[in-house]
Amino acid sequence: MRGLSIVVVVLHHINLRFLINDVPLEPELPKQLGKILFWNGANGVTVFFAISGFLITTMTLRRWGSLRAVDLLEFYKLRFARIAPLLLALLVFLSVLHLSHVQGFVIPPERASLGRALFAALTFHINRLEAVRGYLPASWDVLWSLSIEEVFYLFFPVICRLAKGPLALILILVGFVAIGPFARTVLTKNELWADYGYLSCMDGIAWGCLTALLARVWRAGRWPSIALKISGTLLIMLVMLARPLVAGLHLYQFGLDFTVLALGTCFLILTVAQENKVGRWPTGLLRWFGRHSYEVYLTHCFIMIWGIQSYLVLGLSSGWAPVWYLIMFVLSGILGWIVANWYSEPINRWLRTRGKLGARRDRTDQAAPTGA
Repeated sequence: MRGLSIVVVVLHHINLRFLINDVPLEPELPKQLGKILFWNGANGVTVFFAISGFLITTMTLRRWGSLRAVDLLEFYKLRFARIAPLLLALLVFLSVLHLSHVQGFVIPPERASLGRALFAALTFHINRLEAVRGYLPASWDVLWSLSIEEVFYLFFPVICRLAKGPLALILILVGFVAIGPFARTVLTKNELWADYGYLSCMDGIAWGCLTALLARVWRAGRWPSIALKISGTLLIMLVMLARPLVAGLHLYQFGLDFTVLALGTCFLILTVAQENKVGRWPTGLLRWFGRHSYEVYLTHCFIMIWGIQSYLVLGLSSGWAPVWYLIMFVLSGILGWIVANWYSEPINRWLRTRGKLGARRDRTDQAAPTGA
């Protein structure tokens, strides 16, 4: 599911880059198919949020036995080891590109200075900066979802420690679920903040947390599992594939499309995670993308920007656009795999071992920000 999420995000971003440069791909496809392939990026991030909430809660329960027993310092060290190495390297690289005035990577001065953008990235409010000033270059913009997840990682263990019992924690999470649609439709100053706001997205993560808590005490039998799979699949298909119906049901108007998608994702997580089956083709390919989703998410914009620039420099005809699109998509996955295997994961393991956090890699401990 995480692999599917990063795939739709990359497809969406590459398509946007083609459109910005007046090379539309959608006229070559049936209208509905084009919307499905190219315009589900935001939905992919929603799925990411739900998965992250589930994985982090599951990891915490497995590592410490209960949420109240979580070791704050160790939790933050684990998150730092996973997130910081690639994030810091990315910020250094983006700073060099900005200072070198490389096309596609220069921050417009009316949006932010380099120092302001770095401060926002390191203090988890790129989303807020963009909501106030406007979009930053693509490689900076992807950090908006990472800012939301980092705030979640910052406060989650504290809330777990302070909550007086499981019921209190559940009520807090339900509160985030309840306020999410309201934040997307009422507590917003502009459309960008409606999509990028903390409260606008935290309900997706909260749904994942609640699902992990439910999975801890309840195992779905055969028929409930089948019912949840069917319901989850239908809810995801509704939001991703049936936009006119979603609009007709006024889900967009009330900010409930996000809620329905997160709920459908959690239905599937609850059943699929309990089965613990090993995926094969074609799910094996999606699992491959899912394992490197963090790296693909943070690095694919380099392929996207330089890829479209190469397309324009070469003067290729529009007939080459689909082929070039496919090449860029494949290279995005390969770059993420290279970065994961030769940089971020080795450093992640080294930091955990050096910090006596355990060298064993727990799959549930690989909750990748989006920002998948």
